[in-house]
Amino acid sequence: MTHLGYLIAGWGITLVVILVYLVSVFRRARSVASRVPSGRQRWMTSSENEIRD
Repeated sequence: MTHLGYLIAGWGITLVVILVYLVSVFRRARSVASRVPSGRQRWMTSSENEIRD
């Protein structure tokens, strides 16, 4: 491999690892968020009626 090959492989492996990590974090966050009671959800995911109460 040339120096360019090592550089491309290094960046490629790094980006793939970061992408896999982000996907796992978002999947875990989605599963945890579904277990939060509706009264304790953040304002972005609450319905309008719950905000006014």
